[in-house]
Amino acid sequence: MNFIEGGVCAPKGFTANGVLCGIKKGRTKNDLAAILSRSPCAAAAVFTKNLVKAEPVKLTMKNVANGKAQAVIANAGNANACTGEEGYANAKKTAALAAAAISAAGTPISEDDVLVCSTGVIGQQINIGAIESGMKGLVTGLSGAGSGNVAAREAIMTTDTRHKEAAIRVEIGGASVTLGTMAKGSGMIHINMGTMLGFITTDCAISAGMLSEALRESIEVTYNCVSVDGDTSTNDTLLVLANGMAGNPEITSKGKDYAIFLEALNALNVTMARKIAADGEGAEHLIECQVTGAKDDATARNLAKSVISSSLVKAAFFGKDANWGRILCAMGYSGETFGQAGTSVSFRSAAGEIEVFHEGVPLVFDEDKAKKVLAEGEVAILAKLSDGKGSGTAWGCDLTYDYVKINGDYRT
Repeated sequence: MNFIEGGVCAPKGFTANGVLCGIKKGRTKNDLAAILSRSPCAAAAVFTKNLVKAEPVKLTMKNVANGKAQAVIANAGNANACTGEEGYANAKKTAALAAAAISAAGTPISEDDVLVCSTGVIGQQINIGAIESGMKGLVTGLSGAGSGNVAAREAIMTTDTRHKEAAIRVEIGGASVTLGTMAKGSGMIHINMGTMLGFITTDCAISAGMLSEALRESIEVTYNCVSVDGDTSTNDTLLVLANGMAGNPEITSKGKDYAIFLEALNALNVTMARKIAADGEGAEHLIECQVTGAKDDATARNLAKSVISSSLVKAAFFGKDANWGRILCAMGYSGETFGQAGTSVSFRSAAGEIEVFHEGVPLVFDEDKAKKVLAEGEVAILAKLSDGKGSGTAWGCDLTYDYVKINGDYRT
């Protein structure tokens, strides 16, 4: 299993592009992205659990329900959320415009096989005229790794400070299989969603049913273990397209090949989860909470998620304050049971490791060393229990003054 370059264009048969078409006034970087497979794909997706769903989410849920798709159109600058019938009509028109342009360029495709995603300001009608004007250039400029993925990854960014993509190659059934991904996410990120906006491509031959199963298994230990600010967006979507061009025997049931595919998918998604947490709005620290010794894995994950979701824990990390009491407090209101008397807490980073709480008893520790450990860009919270063999990890970031600055006037 090797990580490679190329993002969503790394797998065989996939191209991508991004252009600036002027969806949001004043934006100077690409704002409309496309991903296209040369052949039809098995498709699966997960979406926000927010009851207020954006119009493109509603359309994409409908289009992906049959387990098939071939293209994705995504925009930044406008979420097309809470926009009613007009907003839904604009999402449908986006799919129709894309299908027409792609078909005219030589790849016949139905608008029902185009998945649409949006991100940006909620409650404003999207500039469909801008999308229409940019569609031909977007499609004719589709290209492979090194160009297409670079243009596309920029076009989905909003408050992100850096792009987020990855690709991985693995052998399945005697064939070389590649998975690629790109995502955006910096704010409105919390537990139990699909993700912010995420797109996974693969040339693996796998049935839609097994693809959906793998995606749902993977998000439970990756994307659903990330929190930046406690807000689950109206637009959260994670899509995966599999065109089968790697030539491996099709995965139609769980077994060795499925397990390898899932392992690769998890490795890819963990990488992206960490990138998203590290780029939380205004964040200075990536926080990883590792819980071991829980009664089972699900309990460990829930405890870890409660810790990284705590505003008080996040604020303490911003201040480089080894306030382990907030960690115990967050574990205590997680809804999970654990033995406090058998619980220990340590902090670890590139600057070293320091234990602050041992088997239910607070320790006298070197505050200066603790501050050095917490000053690093990546810091791990190690919570060791004595209730069983369960383990789980979650990712978050610190809460800084800049988070308020970024979100105080986001709309205006």
